Amino acid sequence: TPISTINLACEVLGDKSVSIPKDKTDKYVGVISEENKRLGKLVENILQTAILDKGEFRLNLSPVDLHQLVNQATGNIQLQVEQRQGRIVQELSAEQSVLDADRVHLTNVIYNLLDNAVKYTEGTPEITLSTRNVSNGIELSVKDNGIGISRENQKKIFDNLYRVPTGNIHNVKGFGLGLSYVKAVVERHRGSVNVESSPGKGSTFTIFLPKTQA
Repeated sequence: TPISTINLACEVLGDKSVSIPKDKTDKYVGVISEENKRLGKLVENILQTAILDKGEFRLNLSPVDLHQLVNQATGNIQLQVEQRQGRIVQELSAEQSVLDADRVHLTNVIYNLLDNAVKYTEGTPEITLSTRNVSNGIELSVKDNGIGISRENQKKIFDNLYRVPTGNIHNVKGFGLGLSYVKAVVERHRGSVNVESSPGKGSTFTIFLPKTQA
């Protein structure tokens, strides 16, 4: 996601046929800077996830405001959504949004879910992020209007390197690590992740995260 966002911002800034207002130029430069920093952290975390199977995956826990992470992730991926005339709607209903979590890994989880929502939509992306308080924690849902996932594929999407067949969508790139990473991070936070989907009707990914790790 950082690489594709940086690439898209550079394409917009490099298009000499379009006059870009200074405030938008500043916005794109800010996105490039922030995504570049996140890319560095992501590389470090990829090295960490390489030892998942050895049971040595560690979290750097601190009080984190989930809504702050959602706003950050939404702001940075908004560029991709706007390029396709789409929109992201936030329904942040959780009154208590602070939890014990690894800020970097949890941010990457939200980015991965948003990135998939954009990638696996053929037309105009319509994405809804929602939160709500539940017993002992918070639920975060990412709903899209994409191609959907068959029941058979739902059993495999969290497997390492598995890619959902995309039919005629040719802009889906990557190595299928996103959802296996999401599952690993959420479960290491003692949470859970599930999906509700059907072909042609979009998907809703919901993660549960406990408020504390005690």
